[in-house]
Amino acid sequence: MVHGIRTSATMWRAQVAHLAARGVRGIALDLPGHGTRMSETFTLESAFATIDEAVTDAAEEGAVLLAGHSMGGLLSIEYVGREVRTPVDAFIAASCTAIPRGAALATYRALAGGFDRLPGRGARVSEWVLDRTLPPETRADFGAGGYAFDTQDLALRSLSVLDLLAALRRIDVPTWFVNGQFDQLRVNERLFVSQVPGAELIVVPRTSHLVTAMRPRVFNAVLDVALATTDAERSRP
Repeated sequence: MVHGIRTSATMWRAQVAHLAARGVRGIALDLPGHGTRMSETFTLESAFATIDEAVTDAAEEGAVLLAGHSMGGLLSIEYVGREVRTPVDAFIAASCTAIPRGAALATYRALAGGFDRLPGRGARVSEWVLDRTLPPETRADFGAGGYAFDTQDLALRSLSVLDLLAALRRIDVPTWFVNGQFDQLRVNERLFVSQVPGAELIVVPRTSHLVTAMRPRVFNAVLDVALATTDAERSRP
């Protein structure tokens, strides 16, 4: 499980616990510059190396379901869609159906930068919003690993070089795109789905960008579907 920008592996605690209850090992990783690796410099190369190491290790035990949220989803699309096939058996891309280029990326960077210049780097505003949108079961988890304010703009700029459409066309595993109804990154969702044969789009009503934390039970149900699909695929003669 690959987290989004600014947050960390702790955002997946509800999913890790759900999988553990099913007897499935869930691995939530920290990308460079985030969480336990806050002191490191974020680069695309180190981010992909982190994902690849986790996937490769997991593949030694069995089938691999990769899930990514927001920036983690964009990185995972690029990873799963590499020209050389990766050992991923199924894929969930959450809150990441927008191409991070041009005016959209510039606007997002400007907004993030303006927010970062607020007193306390906008922490009080962020906490106020999270208090009113996330359920008690995930509220503490979302920021438990700290917020990677210093990494934010560097990571956003790095994403502009990703060739997501080419990567999407190379994905040949069961794939689900999961978006909240009010997610600002839904702008290219139909395009993304159309590029991956058999991909499914799930839009969660009354939900924002933080779909994994805002509706953890719904997202866990998607995990269950993906795991069941993976088991069925592997059991075919």
